[in-house]
Amino acid sequence: MRHLTKAIFLVAALGVSACTNPDRFGGGAGAGGAGAAGGGFNDASNPNSPAYFQQTVGDRVLFAVDQSTLSDTARSTLTGQANWLSTNPEYTALVEGHADEQGTREYNLALGARRANAVQEYLISQGVPAGRLRTVSYGKERPIEVCSDEACYMQNRRAVTVVSAGGLGS
Repeated sequence: MRHLTKAIFLVAALGVSACTNPDRFGGGAGAGGAGAAGGGFNDASNPNSPAYFQQTVGDRVLFAVDQSTLSDTARSTLTGQANWLSTNPEYTALVEGHADEQGTREYNLALGARRANAVQEYLISQGVPAGRLRTVSYGKERPIEVCSDEACYMQNRRAVTVVSAGGLGS
């Protein structure tokens, strides 16, 4: 028991100390990494960075109640995403499907999957190779707004495209 306690404290101390200096490698997190031309990896002014994709191109589209059909606004955002992904072939994308809190967990997981698939199919139709895209549904499990009114529900009915450098993994 005594050795187990020491081991737990040692692991905890190492874990905390590893997180204390985000600039320990110089230049900030991700500086000089993939997509660093003209700025850092997380520099929103760098058109090749994930931060630019998220903030300027737009990483999410919204859906109507119980729908997975893309609106004109969503298609416009997704066209921008497809163009960015075509210009930055070193990135892959995970499309997350989400739903609001109304309905059952199972229904919302299926609805989130339909939303993510609609986005994936549109990106593929715009020339993004299917091998660079993956989908996942979180249903109502990861809301960005938590309250029981339409203003919150509207923000939670979404698909989010998360880009990352390298392969999609498993």
